[in-house]
Amino acid sequence: MQFHLSFPVDTLENGIQYGDQLLLMGSCFAEEIGRKLEANFFNTLINPHGILFNPLSITHALTTYLDGKVYTKNDLFFHDDRWHSWDHHSRFSGADPDKVLEEINRHQQQAAAQLENADWLVLTLGSAHAWHLKENNRLVANNHKVPGDNFYKRLLSAEEIITALDNVMHRLFFRNRKVNILFTVSPVRYIRDGVVENNLSKAVLLQAVHHLVNKFARLYYFPAYELVIDDLRDYRFFKEDLVHPNQQAIDYVWDKVLGHCLHPQSLPILKQLSELRKAAAHRPFHPEGVRHQQFLATQVAKVRQLMEAHPELQLQPLLEQLQSQQL
Repeated sequence: MQFHLSFPVDTLENGIQYGDQLLLMGSCFAEEIGRKLEANFFNTLINPHGILFNPLSITHALTTYLDGKVYTKNDLFFHDDRWHSWDHHSRFSGADPDKVLEEINRHQQQAAAQLENADWLVLTLGSAHAWHLKENNRLVANNHKVPGDNFYKRLLSAEEIITALDNVMHRLFFRNRKVNILFTVSPVRYIRDGVVENNLSKAVLLQAVHHLVNKFARLYYFPAYELVIDDLRDYRFFKEDLVHPNQQAIDYVWDKVLGHCLHPQSLPILKQLSELRKAAAHRPFHPEGVRHQQFLATQVAKVRQLMEAHPELQLQPLLEQLQSQQL
């Protein structure tokens, strides 16, 4: 008897490889996979606006990068003793508006530069529900705990999402002729919207994404949503809130990313780096012992060899971590 539903995952023709520049944007699941890439020394920038859930907020953020927008105090508002931006996650909020703007605009510059030269843009769509301010119909990326009666919520249509993404992609392809776009739909269940409403929202996102992937070259879909919801298909793969995939589920999806999204030439390098990361994190009983010091010297030599063979890898922090343990 078969108790596990598996399905084939398409492999990217020209997968992600070391030396590529990556920009990941979208829901918190984008951050989970982004941190995996970052930990394995890929050139990765994750959510320069902070976590964004709906496609319109994501396309708006991309537009600000393409436009070179500089945020000013007029773009901020004051609530609950802190300054916030309706375009950004609350991680940017703070008591000093100048510091808030400094951090926002620093990320703006990083994102604009990364997008201009990106090999891969990875977009993880979380929800087709969008929130707007009642007073002026302004789209908000985060409500910053402002009372809910200040907003209205609506379900975006697939056509609206397609149009927004289509417009920003045409601008992006004109500026960056090498970029590939990888879409995923977040497996996080947004049950605050309601269970039925969440399923409807995901269906709208899937319809929009597959329309675009079938229409354009250089657009791809990775089934993170299906891997968790249809393949794993069990609440034991979720955290206690029964909403967010747990570490076991994230690791399962990451294994599929390794097998289907990374270029085969990068896998041996990733394996070497994984072993070196474990070596750097190892804490022996006798760190001053001759055996461990010889072990460290060997690992330092391996890192130097990798740095020489692959100068595109940013391995200086790993080298310094190992050297700090040497006597």
